[in-house]
Amino acid sequence: MNRKTTVDSKTELIKELRARTGAGVMDCRTAVEQAGGDLEKAVELLRARGLATAAKKASRIASEGLVEAYVHAGGRVGALVEVNCETDFVARTEEFKRLAHDVALQVTAAAPQYVSREAIPLDVVETQRQEFARELVGKHAAAVEGRLEKWFTDVVLLEQPFIRDESKRVRDILTEAIAKFGENILVRRFARFKLGD
Repeated sequence: MNRKTTVDSKTELIKELRARTGAGVMDCRTAVEQAGGDLEKAVELLRARGLATAAKKASRIASEGLVEAYVHAGGRVGALVEVNCETDFVARTEEFKRLAHDVALQVTAAAPQYVSREAIPLDVVETQRQEFARELVGKHAAAVEGRLEKWFTDVVLLEQPFIRDESKRVRDILTEAIAKFGENILVRRFARFKLGD
């Protein structure tokens, strides 16, 4: 294999990695080099960096952003969401607008009740735990906790499988956005409306 072929294949790997992750060219180049040309390993390296970046940025104030609306065809159900970021520059980008739209679509389709686990009042969690314990009398405590975990994925927006890619959760989509934009991004609140409810 000559040098030109090697450079061309590396360039193709970087393009593919960018398309899959949305990361910057230099980040993709570094990940491809560190992964020895293994695309899947490069994706995992970028994901790990994204998680580390997200953890660092989580404490930063996110007071800019968008309020986005989605109304399903027929006008019978819709949602309003507030998605925050750190700067109005990011809030005005098409990618951020698409993220806010996807979150509104998620709320409309999946009907979460809370943004995060931390937003659920403790008495509600305890009531739910006791209800599952009554339903599962004689079962191990792990069965009750398993049902509680399943309940979290139903009612908590960040825990739900993302409707556009069910291999990811909504929180994973936000983490990827934090890594991509380099800012703290969070869903502050939402409201879901259904005709007659």
